[in-house]
Amino acid sequence: MTARLDAQFAFLREAEKLRRIERQNLILDGTRPENSAEHSWHLALYALTLAPLADPAVNVDRVIQMLLLHDLVEIDVGDHPIAGDVDWKAVTAAEDTAARRLFALLPSDQGTALLDLWREFEAGETLDARFAKHLDHCQPIFQTLHCRQVPEFHLDIVRDNLETGRATGLKTGFPKAYHHAQSLLGQAGSESCPSFTQRLGFLNEADALKQVLRASRLGDGSRRENSAEHSWHIMLHGWILAEHASHDIDLSRVMRMLLLHDLVEIDAGDTPIHGTQDPATLAALADREAAAARRLFHLLPQPQAGDFHALWTEFEEAASPDAIFAKSIDRVQPLFLNLLNGGGTWVEYDVNFGQLEQRVGVKIARGAADVWTHVRGHVLPWFETAGRI
Repeated sequence: MTARLDAQFAFLREAEKLRRIERQNLILDGTRPENSAEHSWHLALYALTLAPLADPAVNVDRVIQMLLLHDLVEIDVGDHPIAGDVDWKAVTAAEDTAARRLFALLPSDQGTALLDLWREFEAGETLDARFAKHLDHCQPIFQTLHCRQVPEFHLDIVRDNLETGRATGLKTGFPKAYHHAQSLLGQAGSESCPSFTQRLGFLNEADALKQVLRASRLGDGSRRENSAEHSWHIMLHGWILAEHASHDIDLSRVMRMLLLHDLVEIDAGDTPIHGTQDPATLAALADREAAAARRLFHLLPQPQAGDFHALWTEFEEAASPDAIFAKSIDRVQPLFLNLLNGGGTWVEYDVNFGQLEQRVGVKIARGAADVWTHVRGHVLPWFETAGRI
């Protein structure tokens, strides 16, 4: 068990580096480039939100998994803008080498399964992979077309991509997205589809999660993580560590909870686990988050708005086996970030080990006892050395 968990956490620590890969397109306020981790989270949200517009035979949970994985290879090979002068054959070979290295960090059964899923996405031949590819092609287009400070050459790239590039496939593969993009560009005869545009409004609003900063820093300590990339990373944690859940769970529901759980921070902000412990302050925060959930999820049409809201509420109440495990996983990820960056929030908030066990350990153990036993063995020596027992 220990060796298996060591391998799983080695992969999850390596995956964390995807946050440092910048893409060409900007986040919606135009202030900085999007990184590949938050892009992967946003694509997973695109998949869940736009699932009602997909072929009914598409397995949206497999699509979400593909999109969580698809850019991991950029840790080794970087991002390659579509408008660049790129030897795509060489890139393909380098990405396959990167995929084999990264997924080999996992236990062999998991590594093989994830490598096969990544290669299925790359081939783009199955129904699930084609839908995932369509989303990967259209999200940067709408990021650009709705960006508040977009450079003109980015718009030129979008036009070329739709006319002669890989996004031409949207015309037949995802026509609602294609025609809406052309409509935004002023193309005569292109009409928007209300069922698409309403959902796109929600997805654009969700982009603001990339600007919500958390207390935790990246593993290299260079900056604070944001809540979008955090959500991506804990979805990977939930997927990889699901076998260690203390109760039977539905992994697809857990993944959806983790995808949605922090969206309320767009309105309510992040509250560090080691920050205020005042009951009145925490109750006021809960009220702000509930109001945020009502506003954000009800940007969507029914019944989807109600479904998303109910899933978020279930996560917050942490009473069902799925929610208990999801809450546990939400507490795991920051621990290894702190170990990687020299103590992080434990130093910043003057945390001792007893406080960590009370605020974090008990919650992890409730949903994944073996995971807490394993993680405890890694964090306890740090607290002993730091004199924080």
